[in-house]
Amino acid sequence: MKVSGSLIQKGWQRLKNKLCDLLGIEYPIIQGAMQWLSVPELASAVSNAGGLGIITAATLPTKEALIKSIQKMRTLTEKPFAVNISFLPTLTSAKQTMDFVDAVIESNVAIVETSGSNPEVYLEKLKFAGITVIHKSPSVRFAKKAQNLGADAITILSYEGGGHPGMGEVTSIVQIRKAVQELSVPLIAAGGIADAGGLAAALALGADGVMMATRFVASKECLIHPNFKEVILKYNENDTMIVQRSIKNAHRIWKNTVCDKIVAMESRGAKLEELMTVIAGTITKNCYKSGDIEGCPFPIGQCIGLIGEVKSAAEIVHETMEGARRIIRNLNEAIN
Repeated sequence: MKVSGSLIQKGWQRLKNKLCDLLGIEYPIIQGAMQWLSVPELASAVSNAGGLGIITAATLPTKEALIKSIQKMRTLTEKPFAVNISFLPTLTSAKQTMDFVDAVIESNVAIVETSGSNPEVYLEKLKFAGITVIHKSPSVRFAKKAQNLGADAITILSYEGGGHPGMGEVTSIVQIRKAVQELSVPLIAAGGIADAGGLAAALALGADGVMMATRFVASKECLIHPNFKEVILKYNENDTMIVQRSIKNAHRIWKNTVCDKIVAMESRGAKLEELMTVIAGTITKNCYKSGDIEGCPFPIGQCIGLIGEVKSAAEIVHETMEGARRIIRNLNEAIN
């Protein structure tokens, strides 16, 4: 595995746009919420680099565990960070979700990302506590509803993205433009973005920033077993596919042995209970630790074809930002 060890130049000016102003961050680069992987070690590294790191609540067992995770974040960074709370019923119960909402309020968390379903039940409580809420949505239609309910910013996750990009098949270049036309709050583009060109393109389309997840899996700070990082370096944009459409929970994963099993099970009409024998989160957690790349669904986006090295989170953030500035500068010179 090739791991970059170079140091990145520091001291670039903070980008001035409405997303950076809203979140208090230097660069409009947000680390996506990834099950089992978005933990303080990775999230704090992204925040310290000037982006926004996110830790996840859904993979923690209790309210108290989330509070401890937030406390750990604060020992690792003084920069802004967010907590993701997913409303998917397959991940958390309604009571547990409310416990997580209470945890972020009691811990004075400044930014929360909501995802998975309609945030209406919890949004009023979060907003009353003075929390900035980013809602992640797979479609403009749902994003508009979240905006109308009071979300302060919207992340649009398009078809190319890893994990759960929704049931639609609209790619970033169309969906970002559509979102820009329909929304008024700051917009974060996600899905297929892994480098400076992706950031520059998203800004050119009208987004205010980007979210990257797969790119940060291939980072030094990500705690996943190195075997999974090797997959990202070895395979390309043709090596992922969408599964779980039969249970209306579309999931983009790497084409491995378990992916083949899921496809076969769905083709013969397997129900959720049977599918859970191969897609359960605990299976993925164990494989992430052991390095068994064939034993679990591995959520990664089509952008794996753009990733050639494992780098530190700081290198990823700074190279993405500096590269985007260079691209935009060159375009300005070419046009003028």
